[in-house]
Amino acid sequence: MAGKSIDGFEALSRDELLGVLDDFAKNWLAHDGLWFQAVEAEFGMLAAMGADTEAWRHFSAIEARRIMKRHCIAEGAGLDGLKKALQFRLYARLNEQEIYDCTNNSFSFRMNACRVQSARRRKGLPDFPCKSVGMVEYSVFAQTIDPRIQTECLHCPPDPHEAEYHCAWKFHLTEE
Repeated sequence: MAGKSIDGFEALSRDELLGVLDDFAKNWLAHDGLWFQAVEAEFGMLAAMGADTEAWRHFSAIEARRIMKRHCIAEGAGLDGLKKALQFRLYARLNEQEIYDCTNNSFSFRMNACRVQSARRRKGLPDFPCKSVGMVEYSVFAQTIDPRIQTECLHCPPDPHEAEYHCAWKFHLTEE
């Protein structure tokens, strides 16, 4: 006799499901950080940054494709598709972000509160120098949505930045 499948999610309220989603996002981010720290402790910061960059290169494309499928974002959806997709990234549940300075062929995106950087500040640590990883992460994510989208870093640690945000990016739509 086969056992009955247990799916506790079906019985949860909307608020409980959102709480579970927040927990999933926090667990994912904690794992990402612990993985990085383990590689750094064993092989050094340079190796950890290299491994992190490659992991984000692959993960960002996977995440973008899954978001596109789940939210019916067509390939080549342009900046509107990217704006929509950015709302559904896993860390969008954890960080405060905004889209601003929109034009017909570009917009800027800013991370106003970053859970990783905030935790480092609480511990008295300097900002994590995530610019090189962020360039790969945001470029791959955007170009998975639409290969015509180019990514520019406006500010990202280790760059100095304003106190009201951690990093800022600009996305341009180019015609091929």
